[in-house]
Amino acid sequence: MRTGIATVCLSGTLKEKMQACAVAGFDGIEIFEQDLVTSSLSPEDIRKMAADLGLSLDLYQPFRDFDSVSEDLLQENLRRADAKFKLMSRLGMDTILVCTNVGTATIDDDDLRAEQLSRLAALAGEHGVKVAYEALAWGKYVNDYEHAHRLVSAVDHPHLGTCLDSFHILSRDWDTAPIEDIQTGKIFFVQVADAPKLSMDVLSWSRHYRVFPGEGQFELAKFMGHVVRAGYSGPVSLEVFNDVFRQSDVERTAVDAMRSLIWLEEQSAKWLEANPAITTAGGSNGDTGTRAAGRRRYPMELATLPKVAEPAGFNFAEVKTDEPAQLETLLGQLGFEFDGRHRTKDVQLWSMGHARVIINEQAPSHSEPAITALGFDVDSPVIASARAQQLKAPVVPRKVQADEEVFQGIAAPDSTEIFLCQGNPDGTAAWTGEFGEGSEFGEGPEHRDAADPAVIDHVNLAQPWQHFDEAVLFYTSALTLEPQPFAEVPSPSGLVRSQVMQTSDRSVRLVLNLAPLLHQEPGQQGNGGRKTYQEHIAFAVQDLVATARAAQDRGLEFLKIPANYYEDLDARFALDPYFLATLKELNLLYDRDANGEFLHFYTATVGSVFFEMVERRGNYDGYGAPNAPVRHAVQYDHLHRN
Repeated sequence: MRTGIATVCLSGTLKEKMQACAVAGFDGIEIFEQDLVTSSLSPEDIRKMAADLGLSLDLYQPFRDFDSVSEDLLQENLRRADAKFKLMSRLGMDTILVCTNVGTATIDDDDLRAEQLSRLAALAGEHGVKVAYEALAWGKYVNDYEHAHRLVSAVDHPHLGTCLDSFHILSRDWDTAPIEDIQTGKIFFVQVADAPKLSMDVLSWSRHYRVFPGEGQFELAKFMGHVVRAGYSGPVSLEVFNDVFRQSDVERTAVDAMRSLIWLEEQSAKWLEANPAITTAGGSNGDTGTRAAGRRRYPMELATLPKVAEPAGFNFAEVKTDEPAQLETLLGQLGFEFDGRHRTKDVQLWSMGHARVIINEQAPSHSEPAITALGFDVDSPVIASARAQQLKAPVVPRKVQADEEVFQGIAAPDSTEIFLCQGNPDGTAAWTGEFGEGSEFGEGPEHRDAADPAVIDHVNLAQPWQHFDEAVLFYTSALTLEPQPFAEVPSPSGLVRSQVMQTSDRSVRLVLNLAPLLHQEPGQQGNGGRKTYQEHIAFAVQDLVATARAAQDRGLEFLKIPANYYEDLDARFALDPYFLATLKELNLLYDRDANGEFLHFYTATVGSVFFEMVERRGNYDGYGAPNAPVRHAVQYDHLHRN
């Protein structure tokens, strides 16, 4: 699949955008007119630079408001087109995007539109230019790709074809199956963009909220499957208007964009495999004869990635700090046992059943505790790492000594290190034997009861605002987690956007939060300030009440839950008075749905980290969402009081 991207997707100058696209590995680019107009480079300079970078110049865009106009305005539009065609010759480009009219259209007549497009196609032919006619979702008279194609077919000129843009089609819920009926060779260009499902006018939705494939909720694999079946073999190019992307680092955004096309290519191949075309005995769609499902070869070849199973569970979570005393105390109060230090590294291991926490003391001076790494159990760490690297994930180097576990590591967008570990069916980990030697705790963790059911239930990671969508795509593509519908939770500092990523069996639950700032260091304002966000690790146990009582006996300071909460809880659920009193006594939170019950409590925050203990009863699958505002308020009050 030939990959492309519109320069409007990226921040920076045209030169910077082109360089970033080459670094990311794109085959070609669309030049957005404003990027050219504002560039200090001449068309000849741009043409040479593209050649030097190995980039093809695939599309010049956009040419607006051409059709459905009076004759005098048409003459002006043809004059504009002639000037652009000459410019394209200097650039060495042969395809221009012409959008359906949204501003100056005054005549709703398909015959007139066809006649005007015919004159444009004839002029384009004189310059050796192809016109890709695109139906904008908010076009005044033409807003449907099938309507646009009927006009292209009526003109029947070799220099006029159609451009298919996934946003304009999927935002209006148009059926994508008719794409396959478009005459081979008449699809001149394909643009793709994803988007979250929003209730708003389509123009605003398009201008501000498009995202790269895999970061939204559109059925792009199905769209691309129909495009492939139609016989299209040209560039598949990203056209994403997004305020965040255009403020972010240009090279990083380009890499994220390329990752999205690699992922889309794989997903499209899977869709075609799962939805074989109905072919005739003669071979091609449309022939008469016996119809039978069969696999076909298409002009566009879709590459696939190494196949991996989804992670089987969390292997460990790592918190880094050079001042571990508070963290050690907190873990001990929760019931974790210290398993000793690593034999060659300044690292501790604490565990409760199969829930393992590493305290990494190899941190800069005065570093408050922060979640820095997560380990996941996978079938084949080497294959999983190879897949992630093909998806542009940076490799995390890790020094090891002889007889030490070799972890495959990659870096997530927020710099969290993701380690792909060889998991054991019984939940144990061989690398834990590297801890405890030469210390008074020399037995190591494997002496404990392997049947202890405690596990890491979920991990909540705060994401920088400019990398939230990138993180969703990263975990979707590289770690094969499935994104769930996002939610927004109120807090004293503002709304917190929460995105759950999980495996099909819920053995891995990762919650990404676009969270308000926890605090900023005094005297450090603006970009120079060190920003800190709350993150947490949740551990699942069998009996939360017993766990809480034991933690209380060990001196754990519970966050004080307001009495108003328990009054509201009683009103909602009519709980047994003794049970309600127990919840209130231990500052436990509670939720219930049709599938089961959920009990949990939180610790105070140490640095930017706190812990949660949970008990899931029945088939409860949530996170106690109704309690989230209470948690945010209590933590806010606790932090500011201290």
